[in-house]
Amino acid sequence: VFAPAELAAILGEQLDALARKVGRGRADVSGFGIGIAGIVDAPRGFVHWSPSLDARNVEFADVIGRQLSVPTYVDNDANLVAVAEKTFGLGQGHSDFIVVTIESGVGMGIYIGDEIYRGTRGCGAEFGHTKVHLDGALCRCGQRGCLEAYVADYALLREAMIASGDHAGMVVDKVLSAAEAGDPVAKSIVDRAGRMFAMGLANLVNIFDPELIILAGEQMLSSHLYAEEVIEAMRGSIVQIDKAPPEVVIHKWDNLMWARGGAAYALDKVQERALADMVDYAG
Repeated sequence: VFAPAELAAILGEQLDALARKVGRGRADVSGFGIGIAGIVDAPRGFVHWSPSLDARNVEFADVIGRQLSVPTYVDNDANLVAVAEKTFGLGQGHSDFIVVTIESGVGMGIYIGDEIYRGTRGCGAEFGHTKVHLDGALCRCGQRGCLEAYVADYALLREAMIASGDHAGMVVDKVLSAAEAGDPVAKSIVDRAGRMFAMGLANLVNIFDPELIILAGEQMLSSHLYAEEVIEAMRGSIVQIDKAPPEVVIHKWDNLMWARGGAAYALDKVQERALADMVDYAG
């Protein structure tokens, strides 16, 4: 967790290092696209809340833009994975699709009619904070019963540490490996995550009826959330008609998926700005 100015300084250092690799400087950068976990008002570059920041209600694009002297554009990180899928990945050629990301948290990006959907307050597509259990497990957002509180990395670790009493050296890979090896406690934790995830996916299908659902993120390196029994459980909980359900696919991106989404978002914004300048000049 960082102070906004501290995180802006770190991002500036990384931007400078990247520019040097291609023989450029910060002054040559036309736009800087950033994806951050949390609730973001993208048109304003305003972060209502993020687990990465130690403050709420931050004009984050302005903070970074002033510190770096580069036009900066901020959106929710899962939205930018959806932008990456639309621009470079499996979303190409689809007008309506959903991307679900599972890593330290659970995120979602939605395309409807070839447009990213954000909601009126930047709170749309908060899949990880939909409720799957009344008065259930505590989520890092402060509420209880969120899907993320059962599926995310920290949720699996919390359950494993409570069950084992081991509060040191416990990592997600260890929990998943133990479940695969047949450890009953680890398997119970992982199986419950799969059931909760299937319930969440079924809710998405029943609400949006998308053409395609793309599952992305580091957790896709393990099969516990896209095992056939999870997908079958989802299919068994959706509205049944004489037509095939939405396709569910797995895209095992590396960490560059976030960067590609940020780059595509910044490029769109730079193009919009250039067109607006042309119109103003012509006028």
